[in-house]
Amino acid sequence: MRAAETARFEDMETTVASTIVTAKKAPAGNHPRSARANAVSGCALTAALAAMGGRWKLFILYRLADGPLHFAALRRSLPQMSAKVLAQQLREMQADGLVDRQSHGPAPARVVYALALHGRSLLPVAEAIRRWGMVHQDFRARSGTPELAADARALCDAGIAAI
Repeated sequence: MRAAETARFEDMETTVASTIVTAKKAPAGNHPRSARANAVSGCALTAALAAMGGRWKLFILYRLADGPLHFAALRRSLPQMSAKVLAQQLREMQADGLVDRQSHGPAPARVVYALALHGRSLLPVAEAIRRWGMVHQDFRARSGTPELAADARALCDAGIAAI
């Protein structure tokens, strides 16, 4: 009777162990993301803002406008952005069809990011936003907050010069 119980217990251990191994989830970064849902269904403005919105996406867009870059080069060109945030923004941009990701070789592979054709169509919009921002900074400087506007403009000009 002892042998039968031991065998049954070993069978249960095997079953539980195989269930645990197969139930493990892969890290979130290993799955392709789907495009985010539009916050206001059918609204083109919210769809556009979702695709290009965020603190860093337009900076990434400008960096990739000159040509494909690997992750480390993008990371070095945007030193204020953490690697985690850069990876997250690139995944979102890839899901939205703005960026193409090409992996070269086995893991750990060199990954190169490039603007997709759809992403290139966003460059004139980004340039228009940049120009409007310059006009807005001048407006703020004339309306009584010159120290804030001057500092912001100097920071932005330094950042754009680095691009």
